[in-house]
Amino acid sequence: MIAIVPAAGIGQRMQATIPKQYLKIAGRYILDHSISALFRDPRITHVIVALHPQDTLFGKSAFANNDKVIRVEGGASRAQSVLNALAFAQQRWDEETLVAVHDAARPGLPAQHLQQLLDRAQAVPEQGAILALPARDTLKVATAQHQVEKTLDRTLVWQAQTPQVFQLGHLQHGLQAALEAGVDVTDECSAMEFLGIQPQLVMGSRAALKVTDPEDLELIAFYLQSNLITEGS
Repeated sequence: MIAIVPAAGIGQRMQATIPKQYLKIAGRYILDHSISALFRDPRITHVIVALHPQDTLFGKSAFANNDKVIRVEGGASRAQSVLNALAFAQQRWDEETLVAVHDAARPGLPAQHLQQLLDRAQAVPEQGAILALPARDTLKVATAQHQVEKTLDRTLVWQAQTPQVFQLGHLQHGLQAALEAGVDVTDECSAMEFLGIQPQLVMGSRAALKVTDPEDLELIAFYLQSNLITEGS
């Protein structure tokens, strides 16, 4: 089992001078926390990181010289970055290999949730599985004029998180097919849905939030410190 971390984005909404994955929390890059979280499960043997072509910061990462972390060039979109990583992976692993794709800016992934996700993905490898959270708030569909069009049944709506785990061959085929059809692929699950596959939902965690806006930094720092205390380190 391997993992892919698309880390070629620049994180414009963070309003920072460097890409958000290189902001430091608890003394480490956000990206380093995210990679570390994946290696907490021994089933993940390697992590492929897709970096921006002009990335100058990964060389300072705690994983820059780790032989289990492989660098590839990222693309103009998340989907293209994942495809680039998958193209490399195909040279070393077979098409049935499970691949866990994880956001570079989702550093608070708890070990127990990763374990449960990988367990589920191994049980249904042709479907795959993703971490997700049931919606808590009432959800509205808006018009182009920002008016309420209708209310969704929140009992049927889940908020997707990562990792998202699929077989290497299926994921590559799904991403490529979706992009060629002009489908807006915002996560790997979207590509699998395009193929008619219905991935399994595995309960995620509030701690596994994606760092997107400046106000997320204080919250994720709290979760990371809580994890450190829990793990006794």
